[in-house]
Amino acid sequence: MNQSLAVARMQLTNKWIYLWTPLIILVASTLISLAIFAMVPDDATTVISGSGQAVMWYFFALGIQAMTLLFPFSQAMSASRRSFYMGTVGLFAGVALVLAVVYWILGLIEQATDGWGMGGAIFAIPWIADGAWYTQILFYFAVTILLFLAGFWSSTIYKRWRTVGLTTALVGVGAVLLGVIALITWQDAWPSVGAWIMELTPLSLAGWVLAAGALLALTSYATLRRAVP
Repeated sequence: MNQSLAVARMQLTNKWIYLWTPLIILVASTLISLAIFAMVPDDATTVISGSGQAVMWYFFALGIQAMTLLFPFSQAMSASRRSFYMGTVGLFAGVALVLAVVYWILGLIEQATDGWGMGGAIFAIPWIADGAWYTQILFYFAVTILLFLAGFWSSTIYKRWRTVGLTTALVGVGAVLLGVIALITWQDAWPSVGAWIMELTPLSLAGWVLAAGALLALTSYATLRRAVP
């Protein structure tokens, strides 16, 4: 546990990468969306902006950096691979939870001000904002940690098998997805799939996203055990 906490503190050494840059992205993307809202005619319906996703996608890059920048140093400092994994994933799970709460609070402000006074939606996205407060937080957390784990997973694959291994893994994932699409088409099951998607709620979708994140987390740890610093 002490080693895991030490790894978490090491990850936070460069606060620009892990704290200030996400804040800058959040503020900049919000200001850009507000500028766009201001140019939309007043009689327009609610304008939805996807800029709120910007920080979430940055977590994909953080997943890559967390592995590539600190893993060799942690091994030189005699930290175990298990401690590195637990400290890194635990830290960013906490950061993702904080970000999810921030998104929820900004959504409340957005709703209270009628979309920042311009009828816009950045954080209180319809369908997601219709759920309970804990559902919204869980949804934002699930998406953010999935993107982080996707970046972390790709880095562990690269560290273990280098470019050839990562390319093979990505091609394999693409082949599996293509196979699933072909199977659905062959079974003429698209109407059923569409109906299932339409029945998803933010809570149920968050559950599926967390399940995918758990799969990435398990495979990342298995690969990390033999990764080369």
